[in-house]
Amino acid sequence: MRAAGGAGAPAPRCAQAILDAFDDYQHRFLVITRRAQSRFERRDWHGMQADAVERLDLYGHVIAGIVAELGAVLGDRVQDRPLWAQMKAAYSWRIRDRAHLELAETFFNSVTRRIFATVGVDPAIEFLGSDFDAPPPGLEDPVYTIYRAEAPLDTLFHRILEDLPFTAPLADPGGDARRLAAAVVASRPRGAAAPALESVDVLDSLFYRGKGAYLVARIRRPEGVQPLVVALLHEDGGIRADAVLLTQDEASIVFSFARSYFHVDVANPRETIAFLKTIMPLKPVAELYIALGYNKHGKTELYRDLLRHLQRTPDRFEIARGDPGMVMVVFTMPGFDVVFKVIRDEIVYPKTTTRAEVMEKYRFVFRHDRAGRLVDAQEFENLSFAADRFSRELLEELRRAAPETVTIADGLVHFRHLYVERRLTPLNLYLREADAAAAREAVVDYGQAVRDMAATNVFPGDLLLKNFGVSRHGRVIFYDYDELCPVTDCNFRDLPPAGDAEEALGAEPWFYVGRSDIFPEEFLTFLGLRDELREVFLRHHGDLLGADYWRRMQARHRAGEVLDIFPYRQSRRLERGRA
Repeated sequence: MRAAGGAGAPAPRCAQAILDAFDDYQHRFLVITRRAQSRFERRDWHGMQADAVERLDLYGHVIAGIVAELGAVLGDRVQDRPLWAQMKAAYSWRIRDRAHLELAETFFNSVTRRIFATVGVDPAIEFLGSDFDAPPPGLEDPVYTIYRAEAPLDTLFHRILEDLPFTAPLADPGGDARRLAAAVVASRPRGAAAPALESVDVLDSLFYRGKGAYLVARIRRPEGVQPLVVALLHEDGGIRADAVLLTQDEASIVFSFARSYFHVDVANPRETIAFLKTIMPLKPVAELYIALGYNKHGKTELYRDLLRHLQRTPDRFEIARGDPGMVMVVFTMPGFDVVFKVIRDEIVYPKTTTRAEVMEKYRFVFRHDRAGRLVDAQEFENLSFAADRFSRELLEELRRAAPETVTIADGLVHFRHLYVERRLTPLNLYLREADAAAAREAVVDYGQAVRDMAATNVFPGDLLLKNFGVSRHGRVIFYDYDELCPVTDCNFRDLPPAGDAEEALGAEPWFYVGRSDIFPEEFLTFLGLRDELREVFLRHHGDLLGADYWRRMQARHRAGEVLDIFPYRQSRRLERGRA
């Protein structure tokens, strides 16, 4: 790109440079994404993990590069807003026929916000809403293949499995086809007549994450569509179907906001998401973009959803339910299913962490395998909202707890930095309000959440129930990251016996406790579980209260083992040897 002082208008040349950077990002993103198939075929799980981290870091690297390039070329005109308005128009014209135009708009916004540190939004130099009301002509080609139901059901599924693009062998395609057919037949209500099946529409791209691959499809009947998600594993005997998921809730859990992003090669993200919405109608579009790895555009969609909600409702921001956090001020809006978190300027004793350490924990979670147990957090900077949309109690709390991060003036509340997460019901409140059966299930899943995190080398640090939440699907998810750390960084110790009763009853421990020492025998003391729920936890997860469990988990991680974590119930796994 020539210097701004050279011949020719700088706006078109700079717009082209940003588009070239976007194309470079898209190319490198797809190169990493397309490795997933060969990783799966070669069972290269460590390579899959490395690719996930590399792809997460890519966006920031490319944005930093183009920002530096524009700064060098434009010099003192780099923050010339009229010039940037011209650049936006030139850029918009260049992307008008692109299948990824919504991603290209978000990329442009990322560049402008990095250069200007824009307070709120500036529609003159940002794409607040898309410049395009409808997809460009010629980009509506189907992203799925239709398999007409003209043959017996097991024959239909056998054809679908045989069309999978793997070079590695399928272990038992005929048996898997029969098991899939049987599961679909069994999914209809008891006593109901077999409904006519018109077709199975299969997305052309497989979804890869961790050690699994997922065929995502829908069963089409005259009365509507039914989700069909087939989980595939690659084991010693070859690739096989491990589970079949046939409800909206089951599909939604696979695409959960608490899981790491898929690696899926999609030619048209918007059309792919339109397909996914037909089988998961309650899943926000923002979360679907994020699940596909387009987390920056997912954040854009989330912000646009928030603005639309503010425009069409009188809802106000208010302090979220639950115990006040010692590290974060947490607030929400009744009709909008997220929470907003602002780090306190002074973190409350006995917490000893710092703001920088909290932000580093969030970066750690972003780049780590979340295994369905760590809530995804989107980080925002320089957002402003009208002060009259905040409750008086919340404004007072923000003034008191975060005056360095939050400015309240001229009728606006400006946030220099905050995190946005899906809203969950705090587990301690859930256990008080749920019926006995639901409470028991939540306690069992709480222990399983701790196990799943441990399987990905994550220790919550603080196991108090208030630091976990319950999703609408009844899944327990961890959301308080200030004490989180790798399991392998901890020193799990058995509790030393006291020398006498006086030592045992003393206010201070009778033994030395190092900074990284953890005593699992003490976990149960701090949970506050009622008698029945305490027994439920002990019956299902009593081994979590012994240091041996944790030391064995450390040994497996240090040996390089990648552990299995399934985003579906055991009951959904296909039984071998049965049709």
